Amino acid sequence: MKGVIKPDHIPVNNYELIILGMPALTPVSVSGIEDETNTVDLPDKTSASGGTSEPVEFTVGIPMHHETEIAAMDIWLQEGRDPVSPLYKKAGSLIYKSISGNTLRSYSVIGVQNKKRTLPDAEMENEGDMAVVEYLLRADQILPI
Repeated sequence: MKGVIKPDHIPVNNYELIILGMPALTPVSVSGIEDETNTVDLPDKTSASGGTSEPVEFTVGIPMHHETEIAAMDIWLQEGRDPVSPLYKKAGSLIYKSISGNTLRSYSVIGVQNKKRTLPDAEMENEGDMAVVEYLLRADQILPI
C-alpha cells in the first residue's frame, strides 16, 4: 500500500465532538455512524430509493470523573423526558483531524437527542481501568460540511 495512500492520514483517535449548548466534551470514544438511504423493494425483485434516510444513532463515552460533562449530559438526558424541554434536540459537529491538523473532515449532526445512559460495569477484580459512562445519541441527520 506504500505510495498508494496519501500522506497526512486522519487517525481514528484525533477527533472532536461539539454539541451546541453543551460544555466542551472529552469523549474517549464515538462509535461509528451509519447513514443509510431508505429503499423500497419493488414487485420485480429490484429496489428503488425511498428518497429519505433513517435517523442515525451513535454512542459517546465520557470519562465518569469529568463531573461537569457528566452533569451536562445527564441534564440533557432529562430534557427529553416529561416534561419535555423544547431544548432537548441540539445540533453539533463531529470533526476528524489529520495528523498535521491541516486536513479536516467535518460532519454536522442535526436534531441530536440524548436517548440513553449506560453506567459502566463495576468489578472488584479489575486493575483500575477508567470508568466511562456511555450515552446513546440519536440525530435526525448527519451531513458532511
